[in-house]
Amino acid sequence: MADRAAFAQEAMQHAGQLYNAALRMTRNKSDAEDLVQETYLRAYRGYGNFEEGTNLRAWLFRILTNTFINTYRAKQRRVQETDLNDVEDLYLYRRIANVDVASRSAEDTLFELFTDDEVKAALENLPENFRLPVLLADVEEFSYKEIAEMLDIPIGTVMSRLHRGRKAMQKALADYATERGLFARTPPTEDTADG
Repeated sequence: MADRAAFAQEAMQHAGQLYNAALRMTRNKSDAEDLVQETYLRAYRGYGNFEEGTNLRAWLFRILTNTFINTYRAKQRRVQETDLNDVEDLYLYRRIANVDVASRSAEDTLFELFTDDEVKAALENLPENFRLPVLLADVEEFSYKEIAEMLDIPIGTVMSRLHRGRKAMQKALADYATERGLFARTPPTEDTADG
């Protein structure tokens, strides 16, 4: 960037995206506004560290993510670890069998089944260590490498958390669909049925 004013002007173009991500992270409008404000303050102060020609949006999201982690996790002594191993692969797709799909793709059918609020709730109910990678990958469309850099974790960990977070979202969405009568309740399998 030629100067701080040009940098600030270009950085402000990403304010809406940063706020939306912050809102999903904090789940609170006031906290999201504070998080974005702190992000811009740190970006402006760290202007000298930004390498011209690199991805400004990714740099701002890294600051946002790090600020969130440092500020909001500091309020907790330890992040609550959650084990999502009990969620089977392709949970949602296995339950779509009873839905009339005609000639539409399974993905199109699934998108029509759920309200925006149900999808948001499924995302927001994920534990933070799964929610952040899913949010950054599936909503903000960052690459695994960019997410790994933002969260300061290995790419393999990003991939694992994305996989497990997505599985948990599928299960939550399938549960919503079952509650609304769109999917039949899953009968017990041989492994779980009494012999």
